[in-house]
Amino acid sequence: MHMSAAPMLEPLQRHRRLLALCALAGMGALAVSAPWSLPAMRRALAPQAAPEPDVCIVAPPTRYDPASGLAPTAARNVPADARCPVCGMFPARAPQWAAQVIFDNGDAQFFDSPLSLFMYLQDVARYSPGRSAAQIVAHYVTDASDPGPSRWIDALGAYYVHGSSARGPMRAGNLPAFAERAAAQSFAAQRGGTVLAFGAIDAALIAQLAGSAGHGHH
Repeated sequence: MHMSAAPMLEPLQRHRRLLALCALAGMGALAVSAPWSLPAMRRALAPQAAPEPDVCIVAPPTRYDPASGLAPTAARNVPADARCPVCGMFPARAPQWAAQVIFDNGDAQFFDSPLSLFMYLQDVARYSPGRSAAQIVAHYVTDASDPGPSRWIDALGAYYVHGSSARGPMRAGNLPAFAERAAAQSFAAQRGGTVLAFGAIDAALIAQLAGSAGHGHH
């Protein structure tokens, strides 16, 4: 009995057509994903978002006002718009922690805390370009034992409590200052910490506190 070849060829032809369709589909996918493909070229040429720039808040010193009636080297009230050159905060918002330095021309630089003052003194030129530590003629911190908003005391003769439960503007220990050692010791007895004189606060301690407080130059 003689059989026709047509029925035998149909499955083979269908198989060949299926292979051809698969090959075309694969080539299409490759064309879309290839680096030289039109979609890939469009993605490469699309405008990219610019990286966020580093922001540095410059806080220039506040000029001395002869009409204030204050001596050029005297401590003064913190202006509402003055910013700390170390962290960019407004010291007037936390006057019980504020500090300041006075330059030889009467200009003042204000800080949000004694810690920021210590950081500033380590590298004055970084935070106040064109200025130097040699130009500073007075240093002030706020006496933490005084309930008033701005009782200024000499920072160089003050006593500081390190490691207490007190939290300053940066929500970390910011070295509360006291005019008398006895007051600092009493505070430490109640809130914990160690009493340190100005000269005992070294670079290692400042770096440690600055890291825990998240201080930086913004």
